[in-house]
Amino acid sequence: MKPQFIVHIFLILLVVGISNAQDNDFKKTIYTSTVESGNHTTLLSAMDASEISPILDGDVTFTIFAPSDKAFNKLSGDRMKELLKPENKKELQEVLTYHMVAGNLSASKIFRALDRGKGTATFTTVQGKKIKATMDGLAIILSDEFGNKAKITAADRDQCNGIMHVIDSVFMPEPLK
Repeated sequence: MKPQFIVHIFLILLVVGISNAQDNDFKKTIYTSTVESGNHTTLLSAMDASEISPILDGDVTFTIFAPSDKAFNKLSGDRMKELLKPENKKELQEVLTYHMVAGNLSASKIFRALDRGKGTATFTTVQGKKIKATMDGLAIILSDEFGNKAKITAADRDQCNGIMHVIDSVFMPEPLK
């Protein structure tokens, strides 16, 4: 591992820790934080429509790569309207669980995995698919199995039942048609 890479990781951890120190509230669940964020209304609608809300409001620990409203806006409006219909609940659950990893995966754990993997780390989602993490300068980039990419724009939003990392794109469990 290049010393320069380790210095970048240290700087990122320092910035992430300082910028998110006031955002952390260990008394709130992932679901409650999503409700209060103001930046995840589409994600909140998807959680409710898929009936996954009770899981993210419970005691089980998850890491969620939470697409922002801007990320969902990259999808066609018709696609989201279709997904939010009751008859598409299972498909919507698959989309959401494609953004979840079991356990608490902080930015520092992602960086350690990147270090061990010489710049690449792979994580298995609750949905069973793989997400690959790499670095682009100081940014963590996630890639799905179809080559779609999302950047973590806000990391380490710690909650009592896990952690949220805000991302700028939505992953779909199958290629978009």
